[in-house]
Amino acid sequence: MLTALSISNYRSVLDLTIPLGRLNVITGPNGSGKSNLYKALRLLSQAGRGGVVSALAQDGGMSSAYWAGPATLSRAMRQGEVPVEEVAQRSPRRLRLGFAAQDYGYAISLGLPEPVSWPTLFSGDPEIKAESIWHGPLLRRSSVLVERKGPLVRARSGNEWRVVSQHIDNFDSMFDQVADVESTAELFLLREKIRRWRFYDHFRTDRDAPARQPQLGTRTPVLHHDGRDLAAAVSTIMEIGDQQALDDAIDFAFPGAHLEVTRNREGLFYLHFHQQGLLRPLSAAELSDGTLRYILWVAALLTPRPPELMVLNEPETSLHPDLLPALGRLILHAAEHSQLWVVTHAPRLIAALEESDACHAIHLEKELGSTQVPGIHPLDRPPWQWPD
Repeated sequence: MLTALSISNYRSVLDLTIPLGRLNVITGPNGSGKSNLYKALRLLSQAGRGGVVSALAQDGGMSSAYWAGPATLSRAMRQGEVPVEEVAQRSPRRLRLGFAAQDYGYAISLGLPEPVSWPTLFSGDPEIKAESIWHGPLLRRSSVLVERKGPLVRARSGNEWRVVSQHIDNFDSMFDQVADVESTAELFLLREKIRRWRFYDHFRTDRDAPARQPQLGTRTPVLHHDGRDLAAAVSTIMEIGDQQALDDAIDFAFPGAHLEVTRNREGLFYLHFHQQGLLRPLSAAELSDGTLRYILWVAALLTPRPPELMVLNEPETSLHPDLLPALGRLILHAAEHSQLWVVTHAPRLIAALEESDACHAIHLEKELGSTQVPGIHPLDRPPWQWPD
């Protein structure tokens, strides 16, 4: 389980380290930085998938993703005694992301390349300047297991360091270049953990949404992020998952209703929604946007293969407020098997989640354009140290 997340110089986040629990509920007014925390965690996950630099480019590039304010917000600036202005910067601009977990911690530092004497079209392409993996909740020199500085990667071997690579590309993470189950086992294991994280954003429910169309079905323990294999995922839960939890989730939201999945001769799977009072079931193409979206969340959260971390971005979208308590029950059930991160501004969903002792509420606010968590006392903040 992740115990802390640290972000520096990413969009509205100048410098923030927050503790994490089993169920993390990120709230705050519009513009407070909820989406930026979600994007930062997703960008961090791309390091384990070998695409952090390209993901940063899709995010608008370094110039867009980098903190737009001064390098330091002094006490006088915060109190309005002096205007907000840039001060002399003593160190290079770096965008840094990292997390601490119960077993391993990881951090990455990105920046722009040094000027070169030859012509290049990639002068604005960010580079990975440093990466580090350590054992335990806090980075210490004695706890570092694998580290990367520029093109050099080395791993600890007993009390000595062993060079793993001296020529790693500056646009690739060491996860992608030198993760090996024998020579760098910690790197390999952490990469596989990160790759199993799941992110669910906005499911499509328009007329042409994949979830409304019959699809060829195979056993599907993990719902696709766009919901294209909904019928197969529901059928998989019925056969090898928790069918009782599935039935309860549908009945709690729509009393007397239940789901059915059929398969035709060509192998196409069809989802049917039986509702009390109707003479025939409704197909996925006939369902309202809210009903279909709720069923998609049922399939995602009742997965027979729970990940270590599941991130939900505004799951209340398109749902009627009366469905939010049912969605809250689903999320609490999923939190028994996975660590969850929920970004939301729906009061009824927040209230349903806060009934659980496992809920760790993180309320965001803005101060001079910088995302802050005012409810966290300085002594409650996890200790954090960035790699050199």
